[in-house]
Amino acid sequence: MIIQTGMRTDIPAFYSEWLINRIKEGYVLVRNPYNPSQVTKYSLSPKVVDLISFCTKNPAPMLNKLDYLKPYGQYWFVTITPYGADIEPNVPPKEDVMNSFKILSKKIGIDKIGWRYDPIFIDRKHTVDWHIKTFREMAENLSGYTKTCVISFVDIYKKVERNFPLTTEVSKSDRILLGKESIKIASENGITIKPCAEGDELSSFGADCSGCMTVKTFETALNCSLDVPKKKTNQRNGECACLLGSDIGAYDTCIHLCRYCYANSDPDLAIKNHKMHDPKSPFLLGRSEPGDIIHEASQKSWINNQLRFDL
Repeated sequence: MIIQTGMRTDIPAFYSEWLINRIKEGYVLVRNPYNPSQVTKYSLSPKVVDLISFCTKNPAPMLNKLDYLKPYGQYWFVTITPYGADIEPNVPPKEDVMNSFKILSKKIGIDKIGWRYDPIFIDRKHTVDWHIKTFREMAENLSGYTKTCVISFVDIYKKVERNFPLTTEVSKSDRILLGKESIKIASENGITIKPCAEGDELSSFGADCSGCMTVKTFETALNCSLDVPKKKTNQRNGECACLLGSDIGAYDTCIHLCRYCYANSDPDLAIKNHKMHDPKSPFLLGRSEPGDIIHEASQKSWINNQLRFDL
């Protein structure tokens, strides 16, 4: 099976010590975000966890802890955008993140790491031309360290609307123009563009619209085939084809405090929760409470031990 770490918070950036403690103890407890008394216990044994998937804006805190991940397959998506502290208050400068990206790529291999340039939004400062220019600079910097760049355009979720009220959806004409240019630039640097939950409107220009965290993504990282149980994986209005796995994070705990974030309902709450975090707890946030109903997840390896020579 696959364990996800990054759909609800940024574990590598802010909770790396906790993750390593969980790996050492061999399990993690995760609250259902919509029914907090329901708790799932996941084994982190390499016998049942084939791969750990990461989504982060700052892999640096994990770079000296990678030995703990050796028993597992791994795949990393590192989000690197050119926005400033007015948009991403606590994200390191893009130059620092790109350096960490290149170190990580060298350590784990180019098939186990992808770059995310998202979300893309347009305003007076961050114009279409500005995005094209900065994307070119970043693609040239990361050339040879990844084969994949995921792009997506900002979605106006309720949380985004509340925390980033001046942003608006990107027009179709701007999506097409930015998509075409990014595909061209990426191709020149040995990188394939994969739109995230954007339909197939960019496929005719050379984008791979099959999804970004697909079974094939993970099979390539593992260099073997997976027998994945049939399950509904689509999210975001059915436009996502990704295998999202079982997420061990918690909402309202990421203190990057990006203004477009969908995972924080309130920046002050995220800061408060981060201060309450105990790296020794089996929960990322809090501890066991009276009335908790804990059930053990049904887990097994999906690896079928057949090499995938077509990857």
